[in-house]
Amino acid sequence: MIGKIIKGIGGFYYVAAEDGIIYETRARGLFRKEGIRPSVGDDCEIEIQDAEKRTGSVISILPRRAILRRPAVVNTDQAIVIFAVSRPEPHFGLMDRYLTGMLWQEMPVTLVLNKIDQDRNRGNELQSIYTHAGFNVILTSAKTGEGVEQLRERLLGKTSVLSGPSGVGKSSLLNALFSKEQMQTGEISEKIGRGKNTTRHSELLYVGDNTYLCDTPGFSSVELPEEMDEEMLVYGFPEFTQYLGECRFSSCRHMAEPDCGVKQALAGGEIEKSRYESYCGMMEEIRSRRKY
Repeated sequence: MIGKIIKGIGGFYYVAAEDGIIYETRARGLFRKEGIRPSVGDDCEIEIQDAEKRTGSVISILPRRAILRRPAVVNTDQAIVIFAVSRPEPHFGLMDRYLTGMLWQEMPVTLVLNKIDQDRNRGNELQSIYTHAGFNVILTSAKTGEGVEQLRERLLGKTSVLSGPSGVGKSSLLNALFSKEQMQTGEISEKIGRGKNTTRHSELLYVGDNTYLCDTPGFSSVELPEEMDEEMLVYGFPEFTQYLGECRFSSCRHMAEPDCGVKQALAGGEIEKSRYESYCGMMEEIRSRRKY
């Protein structure tokens, strides 16, 4: 039987199978011998051992089509980054880190600006900034329902990672998107112990129609990938790339260098100041890492 691993903990893998049942499985020893480690999001083949107890074994892992490192999930189709337009006020540096990190992992990303009912003008301003920067942006309100259907259509039939800081209304938005029965059935809660301990592991939530959500914990800070270097960083800012050929130096980092196309675009209002400041902050972080 074919299924998808939705959670792995303590050597057990919980698989949402094609018959709609969650099975508790272990991976066969063959995987350890071959150096294969099943991951959340893996499509796999399982062998049922006890249908009544819903237990079995993972006997093969199907080919992976994408690997997301942070959080550790495979076969992800997209990232949904959620921030509020107010209460809490959006932290541009943090927002840009989320977006840059997903782009660096070559993951399609959509920015959701929630609580639009609290500050329409601010929402429109942020939408303009990030649409101009090359991102898909959806304005939502869990309270009024605005944008909920648009976001639901974006999620259906895909495996999505939801990211964002605490307090942005992610839970309320999820409740508006999907019914309580879809979000958490007693069967799944009992089987995988969701919410029974404070340790958070990558975990997929099956909400039907081949739709899976990986709801990551809220973060107050996001570290840049260790592999990201000075040269790579600029490609996490899509609006910068069209000006790279206008720099005097091919090695330009768009900071202190003269005749820089990116800084000229900044001066002309083609690049948002907050985005450039985020870029500079990340560049300084990358440079400081080289000292240690």
